[in-house]
Amino acid sequence: MTPPGTAWNEVSLSEDPAVALLEKLGYRYVAPEVLEAEREGLRQPLLPARLAKALKKLNPWLSDDNLHKAVRSVGAIQSATLIEASEEVYKTLAHTRSFEQDLGDGRKSHDVRFIDFDKPSNNEFLVTRQYAVKGAKKTIRPDIVVFVNGLPLAVIECKNPTLGEAWKLEAIDQFSRYQELDDKYRELGAPRLFETVQVLIATCDQAAVYGTVTTPYRFFAEWKTPWPMPPEKLRALVGREPTAQDVTLAGLLAPQNLLDLVRSFVVFEPDRDTGRVVRKLCRYQQFTAVNKAIERARTAKKPADRGGVVWHTQGSGKSLTMLWLALKLRRDPLHENPTLVLVTDRKDLDAQITGTFQACKFPNPERAESVRHLRELLSGPPGKTVLTTVQKFQELAATGGKPGKRASRQEHPVLSDAHNLFVLTDEAHRTQYGGLAANMRKALPNAAFFGFTGTPIDKKDRSTLSTFGPYIDTYTIEQAVADGATVPIFYEGRLPALRIIGNTLDALFDRVFADRSTEEREAIKKKYANEQTLAGAPKRVEAICLDLIDHYAKAIQPGGFKAQVVACTRENAVLYKETLDRLHGPPSAIVISGSNKDAAHLVKHHTSEDQRKTLIDRFLAKDDPLKVLVVCDMLLTGFDAPIEQVMYLDSPLKEHTLLQAIARVNRTAQGKSYGLIVDYWGVSEALTEALEIFAPAEVKGAMAPMTDELPRLEARHAAALGYFARVKDKDDLHACIAVLEPEDVRAEFDAAFKRFSQSLDMLLPDPSALPYVADARWLGKIRQSAAAKFRDSKIDISDCGAKVRKLIEEAVAADGIEILVKPISLFAPELEDKLKKLKTPEARASEMEHALRDEIHVRLDDDPVFFTSLRERLEQIIEDRKAKRIDAAKQMLLFDEVKKKIHNRAQTAETLGLSETGLAIYGLISERKPLNAAETTGNAYGKVDEAKKELASLLEEQIEPQVSLVDWVHKDDVQREMRRRIKRQLRAAGFAGDTIDATADSIVDLMKRRRGR
Repeated sequence: MTPPGTAWNEVSLSEDPAVALLEKLGYRYVAPEVLEAEREGLRQPLLPARLAKALKKLNPWLSDDNLHKAVRSVGAIQSATLIEASEEVYKTLAHTRSFEQDLGDGRKSHDVRFIDFDKPSNNEFLVTRQYAVKGAKKTIRPDIVVFVNGLPLAVIECKNPTLGEAWKLEAIDQFSRYQELDDKYRELGAPRLFETVQVLIATCDQAAVYGTVTTPYRFFAEWKTPWPMPPEKLRALVGREPTAQDVTLAGLLAPQNLLDLVRSFVVFEPDRDTGRVVRKLCRYQQFTAVNKAIERARTAKKPADRGGVVWHTQGSGKSLTMLWLALKLRRDPLHENPTLVLVTDRKDLDAQITGTFQACKFPNPERAESVRHLRELLSGPPGKTVLTTVQKFQELAATGGKPGKRASRQEHPVLSDAHNLFVLTDEAHRTQYGGLAANMRKALPNAAFFGFTGTPIDKKDRSTLSTFGPYIDTYTIEQAVADGATVPIFYEGRLPALRIIGNTLDALFDRVFADRSTEEREAIKKKYANEQTLAGAPKRVEAICLDLIDHYAKAIQPGGFKAQVVACTRENAVLYKETLDRLHGPPSAIVISGSNKDAAHLVKHHTSEDQRKTLIDRFLAKDDPLKVLVVCDMLLTGFDAPIEQVMYLDSPLKEHTLLQAIARVNRTAQGKSYGLIVDYWGVSEALTEALEIFAPAEVKGAMAPMTDELPRLEARHAAALGYFARVKDKDDLHACIAVLEPEDVRAEFDAAFKRFSQSLDMLLPDPSALPYVADARWLGKIRQSAAAKFRDSKIDISDCGAKVRKLIEEAVAADGIEILVKPISLFAPELEDKLKKLKTPEARASEMEHALRDEIHVRLDDDPVFFTSLRERLEQIIEDRKAKRIDAAKQMLLFDEVKKKIHNRAQTAETLGLSETGLAIYGLISERKPLNAAETTGNAYGKVDEAKKELASLLEEQIEPQVSLVDWVHKDDVQREMRRRIKRQLRAAGFAGDTIDATADSIVDLMKRRRGR
């Protein structure tokens, strides 16, 4: 009887169900060997015959010459990097490519379509498994590849759900290797496959995430809806409750959805920090919101009902959602070349939206520079994309009137009565219902209006919905945090005695001015008669600044993040800036608005628009020493700053302003697991009242007290410790490390430790976290030692928070175990020192075993035959020890013999009269001898074959001219010549015909490894 669970593997649990669902969605399965026969070779990832057939079907006028050019335009890209090739191919697929041809009216350029986006059934949708693609040295075989018209558009990696949390890291790491995204993966993948790929999916059936080409690990995300497919239809399709894998495949790869994603939901834009181009694919909430808006614009019964409100919480990609909606509206043939107007109510938001559109190469957006310029743009021909602020919908001075005099509001002219005009308004809840909005509607009477907002519509003022129409789509704060689109925001009230809320003014006044005489206090009280002025009392601000400096240094600065100080008035903002400087706080800058009537102490802090832009750019730059921005009402909205982790709040913010301000700290960044509001005003004491205008469900999760993290820390601490519950002597480091020897256990512990360290890092240096510090140090030492022993590069201390990382580093140094947590190579002098520090023969043998494994793994491609034989010998020794045929001391002696063979390899080559490369070639052309024969002769090949030894030397000599050429590994013609020379010598030596091609390929691959750098 077969034991239960025997068939629990990635094929049966993930790969088989994925292919079955794809077939039901409309894909045809074709076996990989069938597709392999259609290709020119394994290095060609496309299916050229199928692509040519599709091109001819979609473009029947195409000549044979242009057909060949069209296939090559996506199959033979000459680009320096994968992202450059990806962008070039994307332009071809999404926007067509032009080829010159005479169709009877002279030689002209004509657009060639590669995919029929408007009629999906006009395309060929295929799926296959284990699709082999050959790279520089390795052949990769992704689990599932999806093709449209012979072009690989999606790659799926399936993992066994029994791997626990390790499945995701393993799958995405595989994508990184396939694409060669890191130097350590150089020549280990096949990046050419990914030049046409649009979607990457990592799945284990019970969970799934997706990304696109070059997406880093932390940006892989879940796709949580099969929209537009109803959930009940998906349930019927799979015949059970759908898994995360089912939802992801249906949502991303249903043919119509895949084509829509490719055509309308991809952007390439420069990364703000590095300047490198980044490829982005939409999130599920962006996809559904845009398509729901398009559907409403197309099907509304009355023109006035074509618009609506999209509420997507701040930080979840609202600007890109607007961009993608604009792209789809522009392309929709029903709207006949529409005019698009994107409206904001602030210059900084206008600049942000404009920057996003221009960075993403949106076709010809025009920014209105003045009221008159806006009128010219909207009165002209249709088809424009206009970016403006709502303030530009004001009246010009009447003809002949005095300069600066406004005409009456009803005189605002109609600028366009077109029905194919769409207005997309950012932060729609704020100014859009005043006089300027009335002007906008008068100017564009037949337009459809879409309102975008990052905060929910409040209960008292539902005019937004009556102005724009009902909700189109909502994406709440809680959803964004759950999806990892934003980080959670916590708050912490500090210095309760100095809070404005929670103290009577008299009591607060007496605390702040306790050192003054009665007469002085009475005089001062007349001056400081309200909250704002009392908040600006120098002694209070100084006390807060001292606390702020200490908190920032201990809680925020170690992680490399920055801060914003929000004061209630411009005067108080200046006082904060000057006090921080006087107390030698972190480098800061002040950004406040200015007026001609300002006093001298304010004027000296005025900044021009260019100066403000420079300060903001400096603040956003991670390595710039500017750490703190002090503001009053500027930069509280429309300011996207992932580097900001904390806001020090000393202002009575509430309602929309509060939600918008705190969202400055919710952007995701590497190493940032939360945002923090440090509250000096006391807003958090009356949080319910501050947000009472919103429905509770709509602001759920907006801010949580830091104390909420303590129970989570306790639970995560217990989970991490639980792995070592059965270790009797907790001081025995090697016994603890042994628990983590199985790779799956190590991966699960690593995930548990990361969660524990994340909670601890969040609470430190709060005293409530101190009881957990000792265990964090202990667990950290075990984790680092296990990573070193098992040569596990996936475990890295750098992924811990800065405060916990420092604890572990200090603990390692204090215990003198630096050598145990450092991975040491087999021939490093420190290995002997490390072995001496280990207490038992078993521990020493285990360390030597993993050092040998790592050395053999690293050098395997240098001489595959030699190192494969040693790997087999190593496994035999380990098996003998497990079977108790030898003891640990004997095992150590045998390990030493293997080590000597590796060390003496060069001497072996010299003895045989070969170079080290010649020895490796000899191994490839010799028949492998059984392991015991190799052992008795003392080398990896058994008895030396003199004829093949001479042939190895000759082959090396024959291809030396080619491998001496610069950059030969990237020149196909040079490699073809190498194969030709090798094959000629192999035939002359009498090699069997069916082995010659494979042997020639293996020798060229060997030379790439040894001589390709």
